[in-house]
Amino acid sequence: MPQTTTHSRVLIIGAGPAGYTAAIYAARASLHPVQVQGLQPGGQLTITTDVENYPGFAESIQGPWLMDQMAAQAQHVGARLVNDIITEVDLDVRPFRAIADSGDVFTADTLVIATGAQARWLGLPSEKAFAGAGVSACATCDGFFFRNRTVAVIGGGNTAVEEALFLTNHAAKVIVIHRRDSFRAERILQDRLFANPKVEVIWNSAVEEILGDAQPKAVRGIRLRDSAGMVKEIPLDGVFIAIGHDPATALIRGKLHLDESGYIRIAPWSTATSVPGVFAAGDVADPRFRQAVTAAGMGCMAALEAEKYLAEHVPDPAKRAEETKTDQMIGAWD
Repeated sequence: MPQTTTHSRVLIIGAGPAGYTAAIYAARASLHPVQVQGLQPGGQLTITTDVENYPGFAESIQGPWLMDQMAAQAQHVGARLVNDIITEVDLDVRPFRAIADSGDVFTADTLVIATGAQARWLGLPSEKAFAGAGVSACATCDGFFFRNRTVAVIGGGNTAVEEALFLTNHAAKVIVIHRRDSFRAERILQDRLFANPKVEVIWNSAVEEILGDAQPKAVRGIRLRDSAGMVKEIPLDGVFIAIGHDPATALIRGKLHLDESGYIRIAPWSTATSVPGVFAAGDVADPRFRQAVTAAGMGCMAALEAEKYLAEHVPDPAKRAEETKTDQMIGAWD
C-alpha cells in the first residue's frame, strides 16, 4: 500500500488508560485527535484479570473489558484510533513528525506520549504461566486478593520494600526474598520492614521456580536456590515481583529530558515536557504511583494542556478562516 501522511491537531502515542483518556478529552474539545495505539492496545490492563480499584464499578471488572470500553468511548466521541506502531519521532520540526512501522507518516501540532511502562520480570516460564493467578507485579493493585494469606516479594530496592510494607496491611505473612545479603532500599524503609512482625527476610536466594496447580490455576509455593546451591521449597499463596519497571521511552530517548531511571520529566502539576507542545501522561512519566486511575487523570491533564497550548500558539486554520470570512462580511455591511 502507498505511504500516507495524516495531520492532526493532537497526536497521541500509546493506548492505555492515559492514552484513551487523552483521546476522549481531546475529541470532546473538537481537536479531532489521532491515536496510534502501539504494540499492546490497552497496555498492562490487558493482562490484568480482576480490577477492583477503578472507581465507578461496585463489582470486580476485567482489565481487557475496561480497556475495550475506553477505546469504544474514545471512538464514540470522535477520536481516530489507528492500529500501528510509531517507530520514529522528530520533535525538532513543526508540526511534529512521527513515522509508523507501516511507513505511514503522522504530523501533529501537539503530541501526547502515553507509551506506558513494563514491569521487569524474572524470566521464568512458571512466572508467566501463573501471571494473574497468584503472580503479580503490583501490590497496590492485587494485594487485596491475598487477605490473611502468605505471600512473597522478590527484590531488594525501594520498590520491593514498599510493596512488602503495603502487603502487611492484607497478608498474614510477607516473605521478602533477595539474592544479596543486604537491601538497596533507603534505610528508613528497611527499618520499618525489619520492625514489622509479619515480615520474614530470606537472603542470598533466587527464585528457581514458581509452583502451583494447573486446574484451577493457582500458586502454591516457590522453589529457591541459595548462594551455596541449596534448594528448598516454601508454601505460599502469592508472589509479587518487585525488581523495577522499564518506562517505554526508547522512542524519545535523547529528544526529551528523562530522569535517572528513564522516565519522562514533566513540570510540577503538569504533563508538559522539555519540548513545548509535547506532553507525557501515565506510567511513562510516573515512577511512583503507576495506577490506572492516576494514568487516566494524567491523560485528562495532557489533553487539557494540549488544548490550551493550541489556543495560544497554533490557532485552528478552519476557525481562523471562518473568523476572516466573518470580518469581511462585517466590513462589507459597514
